[in-house]
Amino acid sequence: MFAADKLTEDMTEIADFLTLEREKSLSEAEWRFRARGYGYNLRRTDSGVEVSRLPQNRILGTLPL
Repeated sequence: MFAADKLTEDMTEIADFLTLEREKSLSEAEWRFRARGYGYNLRRTDSGVEVSRLPQNRILGTLPL
């Protein structure tokens, strides 16, 4: 999907992009909403935040938090 205006499947680039988006958001709900707009689904788990690609909901990786 897109991270910083380029198509990528690299989890490190996606993690950097989502971290920047989190800094812009006032709440976790807003962050998840913004991520969905870019084609990512975020789901909190015991090990962090699971990142998956929409619309297939294919898991890309986990952001440790």
